[in-house]
Amino acid sequence: MIQFTLKCDQDHRFDSWFQSAGAFDKLKAAGMVTCAVCGSGKVEKAIMAPRVQASRSKSAVPSVDAPTSVPAGMLEPSAAEQALAKLKKQVEDNSEYVGMNFAREARDMHDGIAPERAIYGEAKPEEAKKLIEDGVPVAPLPFVPGRKAN
Repeated sequence: MIQFTLKCDQDHRFDSWFQSAGAFDKLKAAGMVTCAVCGSGKVEKAIMAPRVQASRSKSAVPSVDAPTSVPAGMLEPSAAEQALAKLKKQVEDNSEYVGMNFAREARDMHDGIAPERAIYGEAKPEEAKKLIEDGVPVAPLPFVPGRKAN
């Protein structure tokens, strides 16, 4: 596993774990890496310091009483991150996840074929555009459903 600091086109910075550098590239190319704050798909790796562990010699092992440094912002989530987490929880608690069937479900509800209910899921960009063009009330969420979160 590797942790990258990422930055979106709105200058939001956040950390995310990936199986490998290649996995990040593959997910990014598939459009599956989005900003954790605003949902933007224009995400790049940010400049970050390498995390290399020192060798385990006796002088290199810190004492139990030695202070440890924690990077700024690692202790408490920002207000934006807290608001996003609250929104995600509210959506997940009060809506039905329909996965990749989102476009079909939204259209069926709009056409009166399926009962109205709160749903969320995933749609390809062309499917979402067609829904909007057809007057189906949909909106993008600023997060990826839990099973695909980066």
